[in-house]
Amino acid sequence: MKLIKTDIEDVVIIEPKIFGDVRGFFSEVYRKSWFDSAGVPSIYVQDNLSRSKKNTLRGLHYQYRNSQAKLVMATRGAVLDVAVDIRKGSPTFGKYVKAVLSEENKRMIFIPEGFAHGFAVLTDEADFQYKCSNYYDPESERSIFWNDPAIGIEWEIDSPILSEKDKNAPLLKDMPENELPLYQGKHNLI
Repeated sequence: MKLIKTDIEDVVIIEPKIFGDVRGFFSEVYRKSWFDSAGVPSIYVQDNLSRSKKNTLRGLHYQYRNSQAKLVMATRGAVLDVAVDIRKGSPTFGKYVKAVLSEENKRMIFIPEGFAHGFAVLTDEADFQYKCSNYYDPESERSIFWNDPAIGIEWEIDSPILSEKDKNAPLLKDMPENELPLYQGKHNLI
């Protein structure tokens, strides 16, 4: 497995080893001991899978209680994945990391607790899988407006398909302070 640094130290892109031949390919995408030795937290309690059609944009979501770290990947198709640092006191507050995750590049991204997360579907359909470090808690789920001008994400799609919740989400500057996570210092993953 190869770890790739991003502009935000705690967010890491992961390239698993791929073994391919005429039959197709094989890859171990998750082995706890590898993640532990790389310093990437590896305690997951829930796996999620979604299928979305082209131009669907899901996000930006987070839980302010029962915060979730996520390990995400596209197992079919391609998505533009985005993680926004919303930790109060963080030197990278309001900054984001984005990466294309696809069935071709087989990349994953680790998103620590304290980040809002979203993705946009770039292909006709995409299957998106994510491991979560905490259970889904609908009471503490919050959304930030996907196109917040202060964040300035370039989503690479036109006319996104959005849920009503995502269409009407507040800007980051309008989120109640008690519903934003606190910065606890860097994890220094690589």
